[in-house]
Amino acid sequence: MTDATSTPPPTAQEAILSLVAARGGKTICPTEAARLVGADGWRRVLPLIRQTAVHLARTGQIAIYRHNKPVDPTAFRGVYRLGPPAPQPPPPVPTDEETPEATG
Repeated sequence: MTDATSTPPPTAQEAILSLVAARGGKTICPTEAARLVGADGWRRVLPLIRQTAVHLARTGQIAIYRHNKPVDPTAFRGVYRLGPPAPQPPPPVPTDEETPEATG
């Protein structure tokens, strides 16, 4: 019998986002999110976790990592981890040779 006051498990999106946020810049294993969502049946939830992770990565909310490097969320294979979006490099600063005033 289930307890009517118990809270339902989080959705895949809620589990991924909360774990990534709580990790403070480090990555998580997708099985961690699956265990939150699926408890004892967490293996059955792994395809949903992957699908949700791809969606979140495509929208820029997280990044998918392989070998500690962000990968294309639509084309990765194998073992992966989930983490905060990779920091974007700052735009290049033009040098004196590249500015219009220097060529005049």
